[in-house]
Amino acid sequence: MSSRAWGLLVVLSGAVFLEGIDVAMLAVAVPTVRAELGLTTAAAAWVMSAYVLGYAGFTLLGGRAADLLGRRRMFLGWLTVFLLFSGLGALADDGPTLVLARFATGVAAAFMTPAALSIITTSYPEGPQRDKALLVFAGVAGGGFSLGLVAGGLLTQLGWRWVFIAPVLFAAVLLAAAVRLVPKDERAPAPRRGGFDLAGALAAAGTMLLLAYGVVRLEHGLDGWALTLAVFAAGSALAAVFVRVERRAAAPLVRLGLLRTPSVVRADLGALLFVGAFFGFQFVATLYLQELRGWSSLHTALALLVMGIDAVLAPTLTPRLVARYGNAKVVLGGFLAALAAYVLFLPVGPDWSYAAMFPTLLLTGLAFSLAYGPLTIAGTDGVAEDEQGLAGGLLTTATQFGSAIGIAAVTAVYGLAGGGLTGFRAALVVPVAMAAAGALVAVAALRARRREPAEPAREVLV
Repeated sequence: MSSRAWGLLVVLSGAVFLEGIDVAMLAVAVPTVRAELGLTTAAAAWVMSAYVLGYAGFTLLGGRAADLLGRRRMFLGWLTVFLLFSGLGALADDGPTLVLARFATGVAAAFMTPAALSIITTSYPEGPQRDKALLVFAGVAGGGFSLGLVAGGLLTQLGWRWVFIAPVLFAAVLLAAAVRLVPKDERAPAPRRGGFDLAGALAAAGTMLLLAYGVVRLEHGLDGWALTLAVFAAGSALAAVFVRVERRAAAPLVRLGLLRTPSVVRADLGALLFVGAFFGFQFVATLYLQELRGWSSLHTALALLVMGIDAVLAPTLTPRLVARYGNAKVVLGGFLAALAAYVLFLPVGPDWSYAAMFPTLLLTGLAFSLAYGPLTIAGTDGVAEDEQGLAGGLLTTATQFGSAIGIAAVTAVYGLAGGGLTGFRAALVVPVAMAAAGALVAVAALRARRREPAEPAREVLV
């Protein structure tokens, strides 16, 4: 790739790194924020949940907006919004302001991230060059979260507001570089008969918000189950309305045929299960180290840092494995590595040494490097250029719902099991089950691939 192509990739990967590090740093800082601002437990939980709602609720719309309104415009505009509301978070002196800042930041990420992904898939030619770009993008995303845990621990020592100030500074640098490096759209989006599908946009956003809120409420277990069911029922009803609107729209927001494409469905389902298992395990491991073992947030972050090995392996080892064995086999290997990692942690004891935990943490990072990038390739491969934003939005939606489901499920199981060491062991069954289900999806994808004519250039997960 040329130096300009590498520069563009650095900027786009920097954006997804910013999103990952932002979430991870706040996860470490929330206890300090709660103490200094005098927040209730519920208010502190909403500081995290508001971001999830904003992100998951608008990602599908954000992906399609990149296709219709211009990828460069969406990326630069929403990166600016991300910067501004991160700054608002740094200035917040009360819970409502902080929750508003996090929700708006999540919405900004919902538009920014699919735009970045679609810029990659339309700026680099399909084949080895695009694959390498996507694998770098995915590896940096995982590395951002892992390094964010450490950065959050360090910055919280200086003061929790630095957890918001650092993303502002980083976003400002990215924005300055992006103005120069992100290419202009080759053509303005073509006029669409029937105008913009406003009804579809509202129905899509409402559906995703309700379903995301329902997932967040799963953390409460059986407490308030009637409201949780009502939220899911409302979300399902609005989803039916969305489908009806899209079928009748002259210019639908989402072409429903893409949602029925087997390769896209398998890739998105695989991403949901893999990310859900990963974040569910990471959440349990963090609670185990901090609450049961009494480790500090910084010591916990340093212990989990080995999982960030994917930032090194994804752009170096994974492309070679994909070139030799194909996407489908590499993804399956990633799921099997994840399954082995989580199973090894099941018998966790009250005084396990770090040496006993290390194999699981290392395998988890290896699994991420093997599975996440190839799943990103699979979720966008073969999709028409004018739907790359939508494909990226679907993939990002799947990963966001996966992370929310994984964390909510382990939290609910932990509570139902009575907490303590017994609760941790019970909660670990969730990532094991999700990884096992994902391995079955990968096997199905591999079988489907074998039934199709081989491509001379490369093998993809379809």
